Amino acid sequence: MLRRLYDWVLHWAETPYSTWALFLLAMAESSFFPIPPDVLLIALAVAKPRKALTYAWVCSLGSLIGGCLGYLIGYTFMTGLGERIVAWYGFTEQVAYIGSLYQQYDAWAVAIAGFTPIPYKVFTIAAGMFKIDFAVFVLASLVSRSARFFLVAGLIRIFGAPIRAFIDRYFDILAIAFVVLLVLGFVVINYVI
Repeated sequence: MLRRLYDWVLHWAETPYSTWALFLLAMAESSFFPIPPDVLLIALAVAKPRKALTYAWVCSLGSLIGGCLGYLIGYTFMTGLGERIVAWYGFTEQVAYIGSLYQQYDAWAVAIAGFTPIPYKVFTIAAGMFKIDFAVFVLASLVSRSARFFLVAGLIRIFGAPIRAFIDRYFDILAIAFVVLLVLGFVVINYVI
């Protein structure tokens, strides 16, 4: 079933509605849909490398709006709709763990989930459920999701189609390495300043 969804997402790259499909996919993935928008972003960026950065903006905006929808679900409907979405994905225990992460790390938890392959939708719903500061949530989401999508689009724009297989194969490792380097950078800055 997941493979059929994946193929369905990819088919949108060959339609005149591809940009809208990318926006809606990014929006849906941030609150409930299982296929990440990177799949369609990569396909579109490879097909039209000159528009890769435009596609990254579309993806970032859709993801931010979807993240706000996820926040709203958690904030308003967690006892009904939100719990069902979380349970459907089998993430009930993870949401409890995320609550402890929010208490300890606040925006960092959102930012890391927004950039890495961790299911972002769980963090958006949990952010609303645990009522973290909405402005902090929006800023952390915008920065992390944009960084993720612009990194992918930028690599495709610079290196072209051959980088697609590399990104597809090593995205999880690349995302984790980037987060580790980012955290190490802040640790170094903390000790220098």
